[in-house]
Order: sequence, then C-alpha cells, then structure tokens
Amino acid sequence: MMSQLPDDRYPHLTETEIASTEVYRGRLLEVRLDRVRQPDGHETTREYVRHQGAVVIIPILDDGRMIFERQFRYPPRQAFLEFPAGKIDPGEDILNTGQRELLEETGYTASDWRYLGVMHPCIGYSNERIEIFVARGLVRQAGQSLDHGEFLDLLTLSLDEAIAGVRSGEITDGKTITALFWAEKVIRAGW
Repeated sequence: MMSQLPDDRYPHLTETEIASTEVYRGRLLEVRLDRVRQPDGHETTREYVRHQGAVVIIPILDDGRMIFERQFRYPPRQAFLEFPAGKIDPGEDILNTGQRELLEETGYTASDWRYLGVMHPCIGYSNERIEIFVARGLVRQAGQSLDHGEFLDLLTLSLDEAIAGVRSGEITDGKTITALFWAEKVIRAGW
C-alpha cells in the first residue's frame, strides 16, 4: 500500500514546504495554503485539500453481478451510480473500513477480501487516496444501516452493463470507473 510520505526519488521535480497555514478545518476535510520552494529555487503558493482517505469496494455476488449504489452528491447536485465506499476513520485499518462500509451501506459481509491498489482522484488539489478492494463470498447479514442523513438505493449490474454505463455517461464517478478497470481485470483476466 502506498505511503503518504514525500517522494524523494525525483529531487529535480520535488517542491519543498516552507510554511503551511490551515485555512479551514471541517469534519471531512481540511484546506491548506502552503508556501513552497520549487526545484529551481523560486517560491510560490499551493492551495490544497487534505483528506483522510477512503476505501471503495467492488462487491461481486456469486452470479458475477456487482452491487452498486445510487446516491445524491451535493457538490455536483446530482445522483451518481457508484460502488460502495466510505472514509477511513483516524487510525482505522483500511480493510476494517471496507468491511464496515460494505455492511453499513449494503447489509452484506464478505468472506473473501482482496486488496487491489490505490487511486488518487484529485492530485491537482487534494492528497486524497482511495484504497480499492474486491469483496467476494457475499452474504446478506442485515438491512442497510446508513449514517444519519445518508440516503441511497442498491442495485446490481453485470460487468458488461457497468462498462456500458461508463460508455453511455451514466457512470461518471472517478473511483467507480477506476474500480471497474480493476474489476474487469479480476473477472475476465484472472488478475
């Protein structure tokens, strides 16, 4: 799993923090304004969002269909079709995050969890990372146990239906498209 430490493998590209100011801190994210030194010695500022990270789950039922959610997302003000996902609580193991979110949002548990990789959805203005898991051996344990103010519908799609959803523009969520890239490799190529 990837580290959030500075990358010192490319010093000719690396910017160095001189000063950092917290502009805003909320429950989900923090906004920072940093003064940095660029590789050529010039100084500039960087505005960015710090986020504790999240996990996305590719839940594959025994028949090969995958569980998706339709959920309204306020910033773009529309409902999106996406895989179950949720933020990592401070100090929480990412597998525990995936297991918790799958159960809360879908009512399912999984006997087989496999870590696939990480994606960084907004590298130009955020340090957010999203860890990707595939979950198999799904068993319905309960109904949904959604957070206060969380509303979503569950549905299932085959891999072909989901890929067609990307092609048609029905699925535009970045984490879900990235996870579908992995799902296709796992399901069709046995990665």
